[in-house]
Amino acid sequence: MKKITSKFAKMLACILLASGTVHVAAQEQQKPTIAVVGIDCRSLSGTDPESVNYMVRLELEKTGVYTVMDRYEVNEIVTRNNLETGNCFAKSCLVETGKILGVNKMLSGSVELLGAKLVISMRLIDVTNGTVEKSIATEYLNLPELQKMIRISVQRIAGIEPDQNIVNQLIDYDVPIQSPKNAYHLNGPRIGFAYMMGDGAKIATAPVTRGGFDMFPVAFQFGWQQEIQYISAGNFQALIENIFLIGGLESGRCIPSYTPLLGFRFGKNAWEFAFGPTFRFIEQADGFYDVNGLIGPANEWHLQKDWAAYKPNTTFPLSYDVVTRLDSRGTMAVSTGLVIAVGRTFHSGYLNIPVNMYVAPRKDGTSAGATFGFNIQKKDRNGRRGMYQKAPSGK
Repeated sequence: MKKITSKFAKMLACILLASGTVHVAAQEQQKPTIAVVGIDCRSLSGTDPESVNYMVRLELEKTGVYTVMDRYEVNEIVTRNNLETGNCFAKSCLVETGKILGVNKMLSGSVELLGAKLVISMRLIDVTNGTVEKSIATEYLNLPELQKMIRISVQRIAGIEPDQNIVNQLIDYDVPIQSPKNAYHLNGPRIGFAYMMGDGAKIATAPVTRGGFDMFPVAFQFGWQQEIQYISAGNFQALIENIFLIGGLESGRCIPSYTPLLGFRFGKNAWEFAFGPTFRFIEQADGFYDVNGLIGPANEWHLQKDWAAYKPNTTFPLSYDVVTRLDSRGTMAVSTGLVIAVGRTFHSGYLNIPVNMYVAPRKDGTSAGATFGFNIQKKDRNGRRGMYQKAPSGK
């Protein structure tokens, strides 16, 4: 009984093995046959064409899409028929060679080093129809990963999506082109004015005896802009602007400010939007509003020390708040704020005139204004024209 069982098991194993072999053979017969007779290699040091051809065949077999003709069989048929495959890259030559080899497809291509790029091109030829079924050309980074690059190109020609992580590491993606038309060196003068509103305007225009600055409500400004572009792509630029201004000279004052802005310039008309903080050097003092008129007219502003002068030996009222505000009799301090600006650059020949409007909202008084600058295209030492200076963004 044991002998019969053993014989039955061996017979069953043979049947399963034979059926599996037949199934695999049937699958292989269903796959289109393909041959690789040559991959053109140019400017590759340390890599011979035979190694490149071997890597292409190997990666083609790994796809499982085709039945790849063995290289020894290809060489035997090529030698027997006196075929010249060293320069067989044209479609007509590949079709004729494919017919002699008896395959359905032919794969041809090239691997070429161009500067800092490694370009791999491949063409899939349908021998029966005599047409190019598919062609691809991929630019890779010049890295010592040739087989991985060939794997990506072979998988794509075979209709298989390659591993995206490997693709991201090896593909040389196009970067935006920076040309003299969009690459500006935008440093230059700026001139403008600021109009003060709200409580800030009241304090600025008030007499010095009351803590004001005796200024006009409109302040003239002039200064310099330094610009750094970190993106320049076509008609779009992203930039950082450092703006240094002095204002209030017409009123006998010198108010310096520094404004770093994050700006975006876009479109053929060079429209711009920018925003960022601003820092001013101002004079501030601690004081109070005499809401009840205890030492003078009601609601008038006084320095904190005025109470002791007017009301000696009297306790400061608990109902009064001591606040810090602009006051020409105070000490120097740094004031911060926000600036939002929009603008556009006008062109006249080589002259560029950026015009901008801005607003600086503050609790103690919003200010708004406009500025303009200019730059001229000047020739460099090589006689080429370039953007020399420009001041396109508002404070």
